[in-house]
Amino acid sequence: MARTLPPVQAIRAEIDALFAEGRDLVEVIEDVARLGARLIIQTAVEAEVDAFLGRARYQRAAAADDGRQIVRPGHRNGHCPTTIKTTTGLVTIARPKLRGTTEKFASRLFGTGVTRTNALETLVIASFVRGLSVRDVEGALADALGPEAALSKSTVSAICQAIVTEYDAWCHRDLHGVELDYLFCDASHFKMHDGSRAEPILAAWGITTDGKPVFIGLAPAAAESTDAWHDFLTGLAARGLRPPLLVISDGAPGLITAAEQVFPASLRQRCVIHKCRNVLSKVSAGDQAEVKAAFWDIFDTSGLQQGDQEIEPGQDLVAWVQRRIDAFADTWGARYPAAVKSLLADRASLTTYLRFPLEHHKRIRHSNFIERTFGETRRRVKVIGRFPGETSCVSLVWAVLDRAARGWRGFTMTSKGLRILQDLRRVLLTPPNRLRPATTPATDSTPETAAA
Repeated sequence: MARTLPPVQAIRAEIDALFAEGRDLVEVIEDVARLGARLIIQTAVEAEVDAFLGRARYQRAAAADDGRQIVRPGHRNGHCPTTIKTTTGLVTIARPKLRGTTEKFASRLFGTGVTRTNALETLVIASFVRGLSVRDVEGALADALGPEAALSKSTVSAICQAIVTEYDAWCHRDLHGVELDYLFCDASHFKMHDGSRAEPILAAWGITTDGKPVFIGLAPAAAESTDAWHDFLTGLAARGLRPPLLVISDGAPGLITAAEQVFPASLRQRCVIHKCRNVLSKVSAGDQAEVKAAFWDIFDTSGLQQGDQEIEPGQDLVAWVQRRIDAFADTWGARYPAAVKSLLADRASLTTYLRFPLEHHKRIRHSNFIERTFGETRRRVKVIGRFPGETSCVSLVWAVLDRAARGWRGFTMTSKGLRILQDLRRVLLTPPNRLRPATTPATDSTPETAAA
């Protein structure tokens, strides 16, 4: 009696037989693609079983015990057919059965039940995050995979619960290994509770000392108050986040006060985009275009020179732009005193970024780093109307921002820029210890002391 081929070899034999049938090449390629998916999944599951038992198929435990891996008791006990729902449709594999093991085998690729792949779960979550409701996701999967391969509404909802689990783990992760040059803070408002107005979700993201973007924190709040922002930032610091060189934010008083309390050694940059909106809101429609152009001319540092030498980032560049602010005030102060007063109130914090590397200026002078992503999240709200609760709202906002963060661009780090940042870090965060003042000899010293 011929021995039954192992599942992997059986699938390879089916692929070889396809090319020997003399069928049309297009039909063969389609079947090969289907069998190829089976082969990959089957090979992956068999490899997991090998790793779990610590030995290959038909290998005895004594021969496999070489001290390099754990050899568990138990043995293979045949296979059972299992249908998996994948992004390419239904795929049936031979699931290995084990007997005599001291612990239960669970596939890391497909889970304990092995009924759907992680690729399909990712597709469901990504569709949900991008604006499809649970019903929409269910219908889209039925159209793409066929009614037999589609997932039920309850299964789609269960998969989407993975977002909540991931968010909880992310909220408690350790931040001791994160060292920032720049910390951006902002908030966006969503309706989370029935009968209540829109409430803010506080967000923080930053740029590390390696120039890499990183999503730092997210939390709901009742208002953008000092207490809310203070609790949020204190929580980040308690988990190990070190003070950044620069905190960039809008003009929310609660955020400004909290940032100064939690990170007193860090510099603060007022978002120039928000300030431009504040100024223009106090200017008549007929003059807004001219005032807007004049406002942005203040911060245009391209080609600035002092004599024959270009002005370097630092206090000289800050002073130069401050003189431009004075010129703007002289030009428009008589006609729009409220607009000029709004500008002058934040003149110091509007120019802090000029102390940092020139190549970073256009991206650290505002806090709109993820404004478009927040817009995508608000679009998601229109699909489902109002969030059923705070947990679903925050976890979904996190899912959108977390996936968007993977595509954020980092910062260019030049040798000159790194020197500037290092000098600022030395002055702001690790200032040198003061030398003790020299002590004068005591007038009543004894002869023995003087001799010594």
